[in-house]
Amino acid sequence: MPEWVADAVIISVKPHGEGSAVVIVLTAENGRHAGLVRGGSSSKMRGILQPGNRVRVSWRARLIDQLGQMQIELISAIPALMLDDALRLAGIASACALLDGTLPEREAQHALYDGTNALFDLMCLDDPEHRWIEGYIRWELGLLNAAGYQLDLTRCAASGAREKLAYVSPKSGCAIALDQAGEYVQRMLTLPVFLGGITNVASDHVSGLNLTGHFLEKRVFAAHNQDLPIQRRRLADMVLNRYNQSAHIEKSQ
Repeated sequence: MPEWVADAVIISVKPHGEGSAVVIVLTAENGRHAGLVRGGSSSKMRGILQPGNRVRVSWRARLIDQLGQMQIELISAIPALMLDDALRLAGIASACALLDGTLPEREAQHALYDGTNALFDLMCLDDPEHRWIEGYIRWELGLLNAAGYQLDLTRCAASGAREKLAYVSPKSGCAIALDQAGEYVQRMLTLPVFLGGITNVASDHVSGLNLTGHFLEKRVFAAHNQDLPIQRRRLADMVLNRYNQSAHIEKSQ
């Protein structure tokens, strides 16, 4: 009888039948893995089965290709630590939705599992300026890499230069130097400063989310005739609104 026990992050929960739930988790060794939790819709389990929670999972099935059953114990209720911060909650929801919609089933994801836990730890820190968004964008780059689409942000695709990088080609995913964009400059994506760019704009977080969001949408989800998850769009909208509000306050002072 196939079975395993591992620490995991819950990334998706869906009701199933009368009182049960299909729970999808991310583990290091077993990757994105689903299982049936009996009584998963009960009030006792509702607080445990939340996307973003760290849990201890025991999975077993009669045959390896079956859905199988899970027993889940809570390790840390990550979203509960952020109930007073809608932006961080949106970040957790976005990360979980992307993991659920991007990864193949049951393939090991050691680096991505560690990176996800590191991101959630970062989001739990006292951070009034929301610098965690930079970590979140780097995490999305790692997710793209895990999905087979690694961007080259270290050198200019046109000249090979490693200095004065300012843009990213929306087609190739390669960096472009400031003086190499030419007539295509309006079509380029902005390379944020924290990723090695030189265009010091106040909306660096907006630019970063636009960058990773473009490739997630065009190269990952579009390949499966799917839209970018609404949770990811909501996060981008919230960050953009935050920037617009900050810019408006600065202008009025």
